[in-house]
Amino acid sequence: MLKISYQSISELIPYVNNSRTHNELQIKQIAASIKEFGFTNPVLVDESNTIIAGHGRVLAADLLNIEKIPTIKLTDLSDAQKKAYVIADNKLGLNSSWNEDLLKIELESLEELQFDFSTLGFDEGELTNIFLEKESGEVDAHAEWVGMPEYDQPDASSFRQVIVHFDSADDAKEFFARVGVQDTGKTKSFWFPPKERDILEDKRYV
Repeated sequence: MLKISYQSISELIPYVNNSRTHNELQIKQIAASIKEFGFTNPVLVDESNTIIAGHGRVLAADLLNIEKIPTIKLTDLSDAQKKAYVIADNKLGLNSSWNEDLLKIELESLEELQFDFSTLGFDEGELTNIFLEKESGEVDAHAEWVGMPEYDQPDASSFRQVIVHFDSADDAKEFFARVGVQDTGKTKSFWFPPKERDILEDKRYV
């Protein structure tokens, strides 16, 4: 049986080879969620208090000056299983998708209840894209691309590049929302329209 115990953050050791990164914005989003809902997801640690899952939650708790947080100690994992779990815990969640119609209905319901969207983890560009109505006069970038001639580039080492400048950060967010690309804050370039080959080769973001 798994047992939850409260431990001081200072006792917990980040996994040195954790490949999942947490930027300042995401940590603030996690902190906002903890403030709204409480610390509902315990951090997983091994026998030596090395964090297996929950690095972001620990950083958020530290930001909120929470001294002790709930943890679950996993004592029956091999070293290989620990390494694998650190990756799987982050990757498996990324493999899911949204029913966008139901998501919009739920968000509209929360909007009517005047709920603070900042606790949900969506950035402004994502919310704009969800609520964007495809009315006459609106531009659907993906639909507009249908029928456009394909650019044949035999040399895979280079590609045709279009540089876009924006007057404001809001204009940039709207652009990313319209083309369905998540702006990570470090996004400098991407393929459009995205192709499965490009995604598999990790060329969407450079």
